[in-house]
Order: sequence, then C-alpha cells, then structure tokens
Amino acid sequence: MADFVGRTRELALLRDELERVRSGVGGERPGRCLLLRGRRRVGKSRLVETFVERAGAPYLFFTATGAVPAAELLRLAEDAQRSTLPERELLAAARPADWGAALRLLAAALPDDQPSIVVLDEVPYLMGRDDAFEGVLQRSWDRLFERKPVLLLMIGSDLSMMEALTAYDRPFHQRGREMVIGPLNPREIGQMLGLGAADAFDAALVTGGLPLICAEWPHGASVEQYLALALANPVSALLVSAERSLAAEFPDHTQARTVLSAIGTGERSFTNIANAVGGIAATPLNRALGTLMDKRIVAGELPVALQPSKDRRYRVTDPYLRFWLRFLGPHLDEIERGRGDTTTQRIATSWASWRGRAIEPLVRESLARLLPDRGLPDAPVVGGYWTRNKQIEIDIVGADRGPIAKQLLFVGSIKWLGSAFDEHDKAALLRHWAALTDQPLPLVAVSRSGVQCGEIDAAYGPDDLIRAWP
Repeated sequence: MADFVGRTRELALLRDELERVRSGVGGERPGRCLLLRGRRRVGKSRLVETFVERAGAPYLFFTATGAVPAAELLRLAEDAQRSTLPERELLAAARPADWGAALRLLAAALPDDQPSIVVLDEVPYLMGRDDAFEGVLQRSWDRLFERKPVLLLMIGSDLSMMEALTAYDRPFHQRGREMVIGPLNPREIGQMLGLGAADAFDAALVTGGLPLICAEWPHGASVEQYLALALANPVSALLVSAERSLAAEFPDHTQARTVLSAIGTGERSFTNIANAVGGIAATPLNRALGTLMDKRIVAGELPVALQPSKDRRYRVTDPYLRFWLRFLGPHLDEIERGRGDTTTQRIATSWASWRGRAIEPLVRESLARLLPDRGLPDAPVVGGYWTRNKQIEIDIVGADRGPIAKQLLFVGSIKWLGSAFDEHDKAALLRHWAALTDQPLPLVAVSRSGVQCGEIDAAYGPDDLIRAWP
C-alpha cells in the first residue's frame, strides 16, 4: 500500500502490543495502553485505522473534535454504534452525563474472553476541554480497563500535551507506553516516489515526508514537475495541509501565527523577527516564540562552541511547513485564481538558494545518525556555529555536548548547489574554523555535486547521507 511505505515497523509494534494483550486473556491485568504522538497530517490516524482493520479484533475508534463535552459524548455513542464491539449497544443506547460514566459503560462493553481495541484519537482536545479528564482516565484505567484484555490506543498531535499526559506529576504517569509517529524519511520518500538520493532529499524538503502529500507525487517526477501539477489544483494536499494544521494549532493565537510567518519567510534572529512583524515588543514576542517552541513548530538554536553565546536563531522545524510559509502561503490568492504557473516560476528562481539553507538541519541529522563513520567519532551534538555579525558561519560542528561544548570533534561545510565543493569552499571553511578554535579538527565536506579538493577527512554526497535512514 503506497500510503504505508515505511510503516512496517510501526504496524509490527502495534501487532506485538495486541499479542501481549491476547496472551494475557484470563489474567488479572491484561490491558495495555499505548500513546501515539506525532505532528499533524503525518498519518497517525490512518496508520491506526489500517492496524485495527487488519487486526481481526473487535474495536471502537473515537475521534474527538474539540466540541463541548456533551457533544463529544454524543459522538462517542455514535462511534460505538459503528464499532465492532459485541456489546456496543450498551454505550450506543446510553446517554452518559460525563466522561467517568462514559468510560464505565465502555469498559462494560468490552469482551472478557478475547482481546479488543479502543482508539481515542485527538486526546489533547479532551484534555483541553475538561480539566478533570486526566484524573477520570487514570481511575478508569486502574479500576476497569487494565483488568480487561484491551489495547487502548490514545493518539494526539499536540506534542507538548501528549508528553505532559505521562509526566511524573500527572495522573496517568507510567500507565502507558509512548510511540512517536514521524514523517516518512528521505529514504522512504525515495522508495515511494521512485527517486534517486538527491531528488529524494529535494522531495523531503517540499513534502516534509507527509504521506498525503507524497501520495500526490507522480512516480519518478521531479520537483518542478510535481509543483506544476500541485499548484494547478487549489485543493491539493500540498496547498491545504498547512492551512488545516495551522488552523487547528492556533485557533486563538494570531500573534504566534504572525511570528511564525516571519520566521518562515527567512527571519531568524529575535531583532529581525520583531521588525518583520511591525516592531513587536520583547514580552509579547517572547510569549509567541514560547508558544511556537512548546508546540515543537519552531526551534530556537544557539551556536555550538567552547564559549557561551546569546545569538539564538529560530527556524521552522517541519520542512514542508517551512516550504509552504516561504513560497505558497503568501501567494494562495494567486494560485486560487489559476496562476499557479506564476508561483511555480517564482519558486524556480529562488529554489537553489533556499534549498541550500533548508537542507542544513536534514544534513546534520543524517550525519548524527551515521556517526561514527569514515574516521569521524560519534558526536552527541551535531550543530552549527555563527557570529552575531554573520561574518563567520560554520555549517557543521560536532561536539561532545551543546551548545557550550567541552570538546569540539570536527567541523564541516555544506554545499548543496550545482557545482562541486572545491578549494575555494575549503579555504572558506579553514578561515572560519580558525575563528572558532585553534584546535586541529577533522574537516567534513557535504556536497550535492561531489568534492573536488584535497585534504578533506570525510566527504559525503546524497547517496552517502541516504544510508543514515532506515
């Protein structure tokens, strides 16, 4: 199934959890709980839907919408009616007044002699609407669900809220295992779309590995070919996914949306972001940045060096959202009136320079996954270095810790253009390295188009980096 390239491991883990429930039938506490989190549109719900359809066990799949509790409870009854639980009428016919009563009825509807599956999707909506929900969930699990042969799957896209659900000071602490559902990685994207390594990295920067967007990409098509098709369709997943995600993440945070747009269009420093959004004061800007970082949408990074620095840079963590904010969001009106060709031409003009910067986090993560490799040591931190005046910048800095390192392990440069990494690029790296430290360090060159210079300790191209991904 094309939508599930790369999901073999996740499906196997879910099957293993269900088998543990099955083997515990008749025991005192056979129930198991798994909390699945991942950013929006990454395919969590579709993954679980596929699992329950293939599992052969009775199940209920409930999706919260953020409505008032009475409406959510009504929806639960409707979903119970459509479920395959043998005693579903118990819940479908009842009208529980609160979640405590609803969960008691649900537990009563679960079979005792065979495993079943209960899915609660968009759990953060329930947590946000009802302050008592976590306590009710904990009591229901301890007294009812854990004593049934049930696999309880709780899904959420608000990463900070899902992490908080199992924090040590919260009611549900240590009651469920956590499973992170990530986007398709570059290797999986390449396999799904029939692309070589270099083009797979390009596709990763455009799609962010979101399965819905990848599913629209014609097999073997280049970035240019895909964009021409996607931007001719105003309801393509490439265009609408970001809008839907942002509307769900920030229904009441217009200031955070404005700040995110500034970062997405290329502003990286606190001062430049403030200026881009009309001279916003420090306190509200810090609040907006805090909201964005809590939701893992923006990362605030410091240079990796032996000395401390306050020169924090901000970036959008999701490659697809970064692409959308830079090239698509500001021009939706143009696309909707049928001029996607103009947008495509604008992207082509800026693509090479934008890609050269956008690829850096993906390259660093690839290297971190590969190490130790080619004489380079394992590096707990692979980051970058820069100075406030932007005169010195090093794309790759490996260190024993960060951002303030005790020991630097290697330095490197990324050249993701049409020409090879040459002696000029090496000279620039040596000059910037000297400004960072006088220690002898291995030199790393990463290039989309090969390396044509001597005395480089480790060189990597797209085919090398793709090995980092399972």
